[in-house]
Amino acid sequence: MVNSPWSHRTVLLNEAIAALLINPDGHYIDATFGRGGHSRLLLSQLSAKGRVTAFDKDLEAIAEAKTITDARFSIRHEGFFCLGQLPAASAAGVLMDLGVSSPQIDNPTRGFSFRQDGPLDMRMDTTRGQSVADWLAGASIETMTEVIREYGEERFAGPIAKAIDRRRQERGPLRTTAELAEVVAGAVKTREPGKDPATRTFQAFRIFINAELEELQQALEASLKVLQPGGRLVVISFHSLEDRIVKQFIAAHSREVFDRRAPFAAPKAMQLKALGRTKPGKEEVAGNPRSRSAVMRVAERTGVSA
Repeated sequence: MVNSPWSHRTVLLNEAIAALLINPDGHYIDATFGRGGHSRLLLSQLSAKGRVTAFDKDLEAIAEAKTITDARFSIRHEGFFCLGQLPAASAAGVLMDLGVSSPQIDNPTRGFSFRQDGPLDMRMDTTRGQSVADWLAGASIETMTEVIREYGEERFAGPIAKAIDRRRQERGPLRTTAELAEVVAGAVKTREPGKDPATRTFQAFRIFINAELEELQQALEASLKVLQPGGRLVVISFHSLEDRIVKQFIAAHSREVFDRRAPFAAPKAMQLKALGRTKPGKEEVAGNPRSRSAVMRVAERTGVSA
C-alpha cells in the first residue's frame, strides 16, 4: 500500500466478497475502490480468467490502485456513475462501498473533518469542481438552509445558515474546517450526547459538494445495465439517506410493475431479487467504531433485460 500515516479498515470485507462472488471466472466491478480492500480480496479469490474493474474519483485512491500490479485489475479515474459505460451484461457483480475512507477523514488537508483544522475543501476529486469554501462564499441563506436540512437532516439548519452568513459579513468568507465548526457550534444549542454539533452540517456539505446522492442514483440504474442475469449487486451504506435510496431502489425493481394506463398489458417483470441486509457484528464494531452505522444490502439480477 502507499505509505500514509492514515490507515483504513475495510468494513464488512469478508461478508461483501462472499455475497458478491458467484463465479471465479467472472468480471467484477469495484465501483468505489477507496483503499482497495475489497478489490484485493476479490482478486485473491478469482481464477486466472476473472478480472476486476475499479472506479474512484480520489487521486490518492488512484495512486493506491496503481500499486496493484495484477494484470486482471484495472482502475478508472472516474465517478462510479460511469460504470454504465461498460458493456451491457458484462459483469458478474457490482460492489459499491459508499463510505468515506479513513485516510480522507483523518487527513486534515482534505477538509472532511471538524476534528482537525484544515482547508475547507471536501471534494473527493480535487482536480474538479468547487470546494465547500468557495461555494459557501456565495451561497444564499435559503440555499444553505436547504442543503443542511436535506443532506444533514439537521433541525437547526436555518440558524446555522444565518450564522454562516453573519460570519461572512463580519469577518469574511469561511476558509477552514475549524472556522466552520466554530460557527456551527455557536448556532446549535442542543445535541445528542457524544455527538459533535458540526457532524450533520459537515455531512451535508460533503454530500452536496460531491453530488453523492445523485451519483448513487445514477450508479444504481447503471448497475441494471451492466449486470448479467444472476449477477449480484452489493451496496454498503453508512447513513440513512444513502440506505433509503438503496432500499427503495431494490424494492422498486424487485416487483412486477403494472401500467395503469394499459390495464390489459403484461406487467414489466422484476429486474432484481432482494437477498437481504447485513450489519457489522459486535467484534467488528469494537475493533472499528466507524463501522457501526454500516448496512450492506444485496440483490441478484434477474434474467430480464433492463
